[in-house]
Amino acid sequence: MEILSLIQSNLLTPIILFFLFGIIAARIKSDLKIPEAISEFLPIYLLAAIGLHGGIEMRNTGFENMLVPMLVAIGLSLLFTLNHYQILRRLGKFNIFDSYALASTYGAVGAVTFSVGLSFLKNQGVTSEGYLAAVLAVLEPVAFILAIFLTNMAVSKQIRAKKQSLGSGDSSDIDVGLQETKTKLSQVLHESITGKAIVILLGSIVIGYIIGESGFDSIRIVFDEMFTGAIVIFMIEMGIIAGQRLGDIKKVGLFLTAFAVIMPTFNGIIGVLVATAIGLSLGGAVMFGLLLASASFIAAPAVLRHTIPQANPSLYITSALGITFPYNIIVLLPIMFMISTLVHGQGSIDLFHSVFEGIL
Repeated sequence: MEILSLIQSNLLTPIILFFLFGIIAARIKSDLKIPEAISEFLPIYLLAAIGLHGGIEMRNTGFENMLVPMLVAIGLSLLFTLNHYQILRRLGKFNIFDSYALASTYGAVGAVTFSVGLSFLKNQGVTSEGYLAAVLAVLEPVAFILAIFLTNMAVSKQIRAKKQSLGSGDSSDIDVGLQETKTKLSQVLHESITGKAIVILLGSIVIGYIIGESGFDSIRIVFDEMFTGAIVIFMIEMGIIAGQRLGDIKKVGLFLTAFAVIMPTFNGIIGVLVATAIGLSLGGAVMFGLLLASASFIAAPAVLRHTIPQANPSLYITSALGITFPYNIIVLLPIMFMISTLVHGQGSIDLFHSVFEGIL
């Protein structure tokens, strides 16, 4: 009952209400829309605010203290991406390209979801480790790089098999195709690292690290006190886009709909438990779990449309934005918060640490 109560209270927060308002506006076919200039500005603002806080926290705690959580997050992200692919390919019967595109979408992270998570914790009066913003920046390209690498290997294997079946005949066209496939990995690496989201996030982390708390005081009113208000406006647009995608949910099928709910839940809960075991705070464990539970619906389309053009964008965009994102911010966040609260009880946390040390 406590979880249901927390979900109910979460539903009544401004962020969720404005998100639902955007969905309703889209479903009644209102002409409401956020001006394009504001739509482009808000993600930059949110990432800059997250990055500044992350840089300040890194300066206060030291890089060595965030190294273990970062390495664990990278390892889990890679493991989950491989797990996603196996489930989608073997159980869902999706083709190779759709399987890898979906696997990387759910292995990547969502900066918008991360922003909502920070606001949720603030409403609960709980803080988290600010350096998780740096983990967010590192995780963004990891799943994409792995998926593109494995896709290239699969395509190369198919091309070699086709060349062998052709024997000694002319295979120049196949060689060109193989070369084009091999160049995509460097392309996705470049696009992921130099994309505006990662650039503004990493740049803000560095600036936050340099200026520290004293330097941040002069801009605190913009990047701290106005943060929740900016998310609220952005949630209207996210609601409108999600509302427009609701009609496409039936196109993704029952299996993918279930996958878009079950896998984030599994990944998020594992993330909370692992984060607790490695010593993150109650709020830090929630945000760590949210990083692993979120799906990318901004970076993913930009990267995957160029690097895995054979994949169907409707599948990974609709499932991530139309299903997973609303589920994560409305239902899964309160669930992870309750689990983190339970496992951070003194007896539970001592047990977790002893088990984790035993595994190591």
